[in-house]
Parts: sequence; structure tokens; C-alpha cells
Amino acid sequence: MLELVMAGGWPMIPLLLLSALALALIVERAWTLRRQAVLPPGLGGEVRDWARRGNLDPAHIDSLRSTSPLGELLAAALDVRHRPRDQIRERIEDVGRHLVHRMERYLNTLGTISAAGPLLGLFGTVVGMIQMFLGILDQGIGDVNQLAGGIGKALVCTAAGMIVAIPALIAHRWFRGRVAEYIVAMEHEAIQLLDVIEPATGPVRGGSHGITPPSTAG
Repeated sequence: MLELVMAGGWPMIPLLLLSALALALIVERAWTLRRQAVLPPGLGGEVRDWARRGNLDPAHIDSLRSTSPLGELLAAALDVRHRPRDQIRERIEDVGRHLVHRMERYLNTLGTISAAGPLLGLFGTVVGMIQMFLGILDQGIGDVNQLAGGIGKALVCTAAGMIVAIPALIAHRWFRGRVAEYIVAMEHEAIQLLDVIEPATGPVRGGSHGITPPSTAG
């Protein structure tokens, strides 16, 4: 393995750095976006019980806000529970956008790595091929086996770029799908709490509201 890395030449250095960064981001996002950390089991039902009993003192709401993203969203709704229903929904939407941005943290970087890996690998291959043909220009073709070995070494960078890009792309898509799933679940919990706080009495002004879903581009 070390021989292959050395055969790739200096273009392997940024590829190795990208692979280390991608691994760190994947581990960090996997830990941060655990379901139990974002959507603690039973939290929505517990908060609705608080609301039904009227047990909504500031200490309860502050402790709820610090538990998880879902808790932060529900606490935001409880902060303005005495306002009209449409204003509560607007607060849910505003806080939801910030939570989406927080959950998508580093995902753009991961997507960039998945796109840049193959390009860096191709660049390393081109550099290797240029060096090999310049050597042929100076010294002639020489041994055919040696020429084939040089081509093989040049292609090491292309393979390395794909090795970096494929896991990064898979993780990027998977995390985006998980965030989208969390958004739907969080909005459902918020609407259920909203119905407990103040049952709907008519249409909401301004059309439908909800947490803005993440972009699927990239």
C-alpha cells in the first residue's frame, strides 16, 4: 500500500488529506445526526402531556430547549403559545430553518470532497503521464515492461481519487436523506403540539407553513 501511495507522487498528498477530512466529517455527522440525539423517543408525547396539564413554567421550557433539536423546536412553539395560531406556526418555521442549517453543517464540504476527489486523481494521472512521456522523449522507449509499469503507476492517482470520492458521495447522500426524514418527523411533532396548545378553529392566513426542507442539489 505504501508503495502505491509513493508511486502516485506528490498529487497523492492532497488526496490523502481529503480522505482524512472526509473520514472525520463522516464520523462527526454520524454521531451528531443519531436519531436519539435529534428525536429523543417519547419527547413529543411528554411535552404534549405538559401542555395538557398546564405544566409549562419557564424552567421546564428551558430544560426542553437544551435536550435536542426537536426539544428546541417544541420549546420555540411553547414560548409563543399565547399568540395566534398562525404566529406560532411562523415561529416554528423560523426556528426550523435554523435547525435545518445546523443539521446540514459540513454536508456541503463532504459533497465538495466527493466531486473533487476524481478530479484530483485525474490531475495526478495526467501529471504522471506527462513525466513519463518527457522521459521517453529524452531517453527513448527503452524496456516495454518498464513503460507499462510507468503507466500503471500514473493510474494510481485515478484509483485513489475514486476511493476517496465514492464513500464521501454515499455519506453525503445518506446524511441529506436522514436530515430530510428528521425534518418531516419534527414538523409532525410540532403540529401535534400546536393542536394541543390551541386546536385549529379555521384556516390559517398566508397559506401553508412548515420547516423548509434541505436542498437536494449536490
